[in-house]
Amino acid sequence: MTLDTLRDEALDLHEETVALRRSIHERPELGNDLPITRDLVLESLEGLPLDISLHETTSGISALLTGGQPGPTVLLRGDMDALPLDEDTGLDFSSKTDGCMHACGHDTHTAMLSSAAKILSAHQDEIPGRVLFMFQPGEEGHHGAKYMLEEGLLDLPAAPDGSASPVTGAFALHITSSLPTGAVATRGGACMASADEFVIRVHGSGGHASEPFRTVDPIPIACEIVQALQLMVTRRVDVFDPAVVTVGRIQAGTTNNIIPPTAEIQGTIRTVSAGTRAKVHDNLRRVAERIAEAHGASAEPEILHGYPVTSNDDRFADFTLDTARDVLGADRVHRLPNPIMGAEDFSYVLEEVPGTMMFLGGTPHERDPGTAPANHSNLVTFDEAAMPTGVELYSQMALRHLGVGA
Repeated sequence: MTLDTLRDEALDLHEETVALRRSIHERPELGNDLPITRDLVLESLEGLPLDISLHETTSGISALLTGGQPGPTVLLRGDMDALPLDEDTGLDFSSKTDGCMHACGHDTHTAMLSSAAKILSAHQDEIPGRVLFMFQPGEEGHHGAKYMLEEGLLDLPAAPDGSASPVTGAFALHITSSLPTGAVATRGGACMASADEFVIRVHGSGGHASEPFRTVDPIPIACEIVQALQLMVTRRVDVFDPAVVTVGRIQAGTTNNIIPPTAEIQGTIRTVSAGTRAKVHDNLRRVAERIAEAHGASAEPEILHGYPVTSNDDRFADFTLDTARDVLGADRVHRLPNPIMGAEDFSYVLEEVPGTMMFLGGTPHERDPGTAPANHSNLVTFDEAAMPTGVELYSQMALRHLGVGA
């Protein structure tokens, strides 16, 4: 096998890759139950020499390719779920499902991974080890990767020669409209933030708006808590190990002349280290409870744990960047200077296996990535010309990690 042919093989499959992507895009599904998407993926994998396992707690698919020679296992991930918004792109293959759209490019990830499975299957006899293809639901806040891991994703059967053949590396691509088509970027260490949700319920006592002295008004207390949380971040969090605390919703009251008994604050916490994450949780609880207490009220803070920090293994990230430079040329490969404050549940996989999340540019070169509609916008589009690059990178990463061409 020569690694130099993989680009041509990815280009040969481009029409199939695009067709699968568009089929998934037209029929988007939310969360962990994706029966239509699962069927489309399974159809695309028909006839390949894969040991396929259908997960029971989700629509997850794990497909194991066993090479002709012994060796370790590498994991490749593609997520499959969509987002709850109405598409307004005007594409010929726009979503046919009201209130549901592939606005984060997971349709491209799934299609690229399927085509990589076809390429690697064609070279099965030459592969020293195994490739585990992880088709994952529920990335958009539904913890799909966590459920797949809990269901035994990494608990692989012994290889045909009786060896354990453990998973020794993991790789995922994420398309983005903030890079030009075909460019890639990643970094070692923290690559994406943790994401937690918080709700603070402020309990006072209500009454007539003309007599606030007869009440404990929760609304100004809630406002004070919101301001204090911003001060807490700037004075209690190391600027070189940052956090973002954003209040996105405050709800209280029913009309203009009633002081309500309660007010509710809802927001998000983003951090790039486990230590700062724990510190912000503790400080948020203390600030909310003590401010409310100072005003004769009480506060009930609740923190809903989301995804942990997506932390790329430093050596694996360097390996990924070196591979991309060899394949694409140095001018298309970028080392991110800072983490991205969005979150990813590939983080659960990276807590178990050294690996890398890499970003793939999907904005046509004639457009400015700085002004193009962003991921999660109902106007976002992704250049399908980027997809052969993704297919090749999946394939190259798997083969090089397993020692082909070394």
